[in-house]
Amino acid sequence: MFFNSIEFLIFLPLVFMVYWFVTNKSLRLQNAFIVFASYVFYGWWDWRFLFLILFSTLVDYTVGLKLAGEQRENKRKYLLWISMFVNLGFLGFFKYCNFFVDSFVSAFAFTGLQMNQYSLNIVLPVGISFYTFQTMSYTIDVYRRKLEPTRDFTAFCAFVSFFPQLVAGPIERATHLLPQFYTSRKFDYSKSVDGMRQILWGFFKKIVIADNCALHVNDIFGNYSECSGSTLLLGAIYFAFQIYGDFSGYSDIAIGTARLFGFDLMQNFAYPYFSRDISEFWRRWHISLSTWFRDYVYIPLGGSRCSTGKKVRNTFIVFIVSGFWHGANWTFIVWGALHAIFFLPLLLLGKNRQYLEVVSKDRIIPTGKEFCQMFITFLLVTFSWIFFRADNLGEAFAYLSGIFDKSLFASSDFASKNVARTTNISIIFFLILEWISRKDKYAIEKLVLPWHSSLRWAFYSFVIFIMVMFFETNGAPFIYFQF
Repeated sequence: MFFNSIEFLIFLPLVFMVYWFVTNKSLRLQNAFIVFASYVFYGWWDWRFLFLILFSTLVDYTVGLKLAGEQRENKRKYLLWISMFVNLGFLGFFKYCNFFVDSFVSAFAFTGLQMNQYSLNIVLPVGISFYTFQTMSYTIDVYRRKLEPTRDFTAFCAFVSFFPQLVAGPIERATHLLPQFYTSRKFDYSKSVDGMRQILWGFFKKIVIADNCALHVNDIFGNYSECSGSTLLLGAIYFAFQIYGDFSGYSDIAIGTARLFGFDLMQNFAYPYFSRDISEFWRRWHISLSTWFRDYVYIPLGGSRCSTGKKVRNTFIVFIVSGFWHGANWTFIVWGALHAIFFLPLLLLGKNRQYLEVVSKDRIIPTGKEFCQMFITFLLVTFSWIFFRADNLGEAFAYLSGIFDKSLFASSDFASKNVARTTNISIIFFLILEWISRKDKYAIEKLVLPWHSSLRWAFYSFVIFIMVMFFETNGAPFIYFQF
């Protein structure tokens, strides 16, 4: 079930009403209903994969209980590896099987040997990359003795399958989300209003920014060989806003929806395009994934507290694995490697943590230096997005070579130039609101609160009106559903 679907607009109010007015007398009943609603939400796409998520839940729940009563370190490691093998095994089979087969055949082709190529007809379960990482955080933290294993199977099922963030995050840690299923929840009007406000902003990002940009991105990337360099650059910039509006929009809807049911999810985006270097960008982009890799991969490898050679190794491992997490394509691996190259100079010079505060914290406008830093960082990120968007490496390099043509400085030959003006105005409006609210968790969290109620509702009505105007012709699935 997609957030931007009629089914979800019916599903959410029904679940909300039953949750607060029927099951509100019992915490266990509330948790059981969350499991039921989450399985309906996930099974709406393909009910067969419910068995997959249930099996993964059973394995990690059992492993957690076994770890609680096991003191022998070799046995504890064995139990941990069972969980890792099951979760990564499912992920590897469904997501990467054909990639390895195709790469193996291509590698042999370089030697002159021809092999018959067989590709399995494997359907990728929606959200498998997200919920496998979420449930692995549980077993790893129990193994590390950072978390007591739960004996409440219903609560654990709800933690793994919680529908707002099940298919595209944020990837919650068990230490943060699981305890919330143990605590009695009472309806909080102010928290619900705040959740609705964040949902509204998430839908604005998705429908007005992402889906609108997608029309131009698909046009330009689909005909890149016929476009001028300036048009190709414009297409890359549009994709930068498409993927940000799409993914951060999903996160806002997920976080806001969770708040309607009394849960707090972690912030997943913190205005990443206002970053002054790549290191700051990764502290603000897909925060739940970047911190997951930091805590469960980078630091165990030695992090930055090791020799220079190992620092370089650890950085490339984390970024390349992060790229590979996104998809079974060499384009994602190159995308990850590019970010490692961008990040390394900062790490080696000890400047990777120089920007921990929000840009221009006490000023209305950035300094000239800050503006240049944000502009350069945005360009680096945008060029790397070309690999993320391209179907293959050949297309990515051809697209890049087309940008760095003498036509880069010519007037854009974009066929939809007049239509794009609406997109440009929407992006400018979006960036202004984000800049004004860059200290908050999301752009309109506190912006409209001081306003008179009539003005505040006029703003909400204006945003909804714009969304309705765009929703008539747009309704694309969220990009990160494919991961």
